[in-house]
Amino acid sequence: MDQRVKPAPHEIRRARADNPKTRERDLAAQLGISEAELVAAHCGDGVVRVEPRVNDLLTGLEAVGEVMALTRNESAVHEKIGVYDKVVTGNHNAMVLGENIDLRIFPKVWAHGFAVEKRDGGDIRRSLQFFDAAGEAVHKVHLRPASNLYAYQKLVAEFESPNQESMVAISEGVAISEGAISEGGLESEAGPSDAPADVDDLRDRWSRLTDVHQFFGMLKTLKLDRRQAMRMVGQDYAWLLDNDAVSAMFHHAAEGEMPIMCFVGNRGCIQIHSGPIKSIKPMGPWINVLDETFHLHLRTDHIHEVWAVRKPTKDGHVTSLEAYGADGKMIIQFFGKRHEGESEREDWRFLAENLPRIPSPTAA
Repeated sequence: MDQRVKPAPHEIRRARADNPKTRERDLAAQLGISEAELVAAHCGDGVVRVEPRVNDLLTGLEAVGEVMALTRNESAVHEKIGVYDKVVTGNHNAMVLGENIDLRIFPKVWAHGFAVEKRDGGDIRRSLQFFDAAGEAVHKVHLRPASNLYAYQKLVAEFESPNQESMVAISEGVAISEGAISEGGLESEAGPSDAPADVDDLRDRWSRLTDVHQFFGMLKTLKLDRRQAMRMVGQDYAWLLDNDAVSAMFHHAAEGEMPIMCFVGNRGCIQIHSGPIKSIKPMGPWINVLDETFHLHLRTDHIHEVWAVRKPTKDGHVTSLEAYGADGKMIIQFFGKRHEGESEREDWRFLAENLPRIPSPTAA
């Protein structure tokens, strides 16, 4: 965001009225404000501020029934239709482990919440929208025709905040570690080290991994970030792929009806799809998955690097496909669908190992 004087709430509302088809995220960027500030400006006009009591919210959402869960970052939007069931609460980590809605949530990051009603012709679209302290969206819940409207309205009334001001306090320099998505959780980056780590030590520790969740601990011990480690470790464990590898993987997985796991996340939430993908639709810079209960929208022009990464586990090694932006942050991550205790799918491993490679750069 730039240093211009921010528009007042009435100016934000006028801009929204003048640009009814512009997406909220894009309009906020044009106005030099966060998306949370754009939404807050409409408090009292279709928007109710709600308290981001994440664990209570997750527990209460099951009664609302079928909804669409949306989690995004700058380059990918992940949408799943289902029910918020099998909730595991926690102050540091919370989870939703339902058949369709599968989330890893970091409640302390959720700072602002709103219940939003938006007219669309003769219909009213309703959603719950949550943002971090910098005003960036962390998670949204959109109602569907099959949703229980009474349960939703009861939930909004229960969470309604006494503060209904049309402005929010935004912390522009939020001291929250950016995350890297990993199988089953968010790993804070260890941060690059000025002192070069020992390649032999890295390879030895990497070879002795028995669970994918040990990977971050290894990086932290060696003071490496993910991409430093992947550049250093050698192509038997990590290799660089052509930037079109993600699109190629989508088409091969769809043709082979191969179930995959697709992770998209931000600082406050990771959303996971597990299962096959069918309808792949490129549109301009976007590649889209448009299936019955899963939609994904990925900006392929934001992909700067794609890595295939092999990690040993007690069940044999597992292979991930990881796309990174020019800023070095992970955009999206894929695995073959598997459960704890199962070996990796042979068709997924074959696909990951045969996507087009490019020469790996040396360690940064």
